[in-house]
Amino acid sequence: MNTTFNKIIGLTLVLGLFLACGNKPKNTQAEKDYQRAARYFVADESFSPILNEELDIFRYQNILDTLEVQYTNEQEAVKKLMKLETWLAFTTRDLTKNERQSLEDRKYLPRTIPVAYDGLAIIVNNSNPDTCITVKDFKRILRGEASQWKQLYPSSKLGEIDVVFDNPLSSTVRWCVDSLLSGKEFSAPNIGAVKTSAAVIDYVERHPGALGIIGSNWLNDSRDTTNVTFKKNITVMKVSRMDTATAENSWRPYQYYIYNGNYPLIRTIYALLNEPRNGLPTSFAHFVRLPKGQMIIHRAGLLTIQAGMNVRQVIVNGNYND
Repeated sequence: MNTTFNKIIGLTLVLGLFLACGNKPKNTQAEKDYQRAARYFVADESFSPILNEELDIFRYQNILDTLEVQYTNEQEAVKKLMKLETWLAFTTRDLTKNERQSLEDRKYLPRTIPVAYDGLAIIVNNSNPDTCITVKDFKRILRGEASQWKQLYPSSKLGEIDVVFDNPLSSTVRWCVDSLLSGKEFSAPNIGAVKTSAAVIDYVERHPGALGIIGSNWLNDSRDTTNVTFKKNITVMKVSRMDTATAENSWRPYQYYIYNGNYPLIRTIYALLNEPRNGLPTSFAHFVRLPKGQMIIHRAGLLTIQAGMNVRQVIVNGNYND
């Protein structure tokens, strides 16, 4: 009996050691590569206001979370995803057919998750009296067909239209090229770029002839929870689809005007996910799409994917407030 008992004890110890060894993290190169890419996600810099808040709340809910964010331009974000340096990228475009096929050929399963709608905002200096513009004239500026303010507004006393983007490779530039110019790159000498969205706002504030293009999530005054107050140091132009822009047929990128389609410069924000397992990048991508993540997007002044908006008309001094 003792012999049998000893055999049972010995077998139990062997099995315990085997299982314990099996539970140890794999130290393979593939595992190291996965962990390295899972440490952070990448995003176009223009989304930093909302993604910083999303990440703060996500970390609060996940105490052991070590996920980081790296802000860059959209082109670099997609490159990092394709090179498997990260499993998650936030952009304003889907993967191309070739990009998706490349990942699938390497036995991955890329997913595209729409998370929000953003208005592309056109901003000018507070001293500029002309605050309405048509999509047609905006295209003329980007094509280099109109480089002086008086070509758009004959009574303007301003000189050259000094166009400034956030980054030469940003989602803002790519959206304008693809959606407004049918893929034709900018060539006008008066069109340039700085490095960040904050730098665009600062530039426009200091230059009377400037015209800046940024994502609308950079505009909201955080003290106003109704999302109808924009930053005071610059003016947000009203944009019209009509041939002539008036105060009545032009709109600013407020949530409701993005929601009902009145505002014409709307883009979708996507989470491009390629993680081969359900780790932190996958959890964060889905968190942004879930109710708490969508509430953060709503508070930032963007339109949520599942937009359940309560719409009220407010009359002030006999006029509808826009």
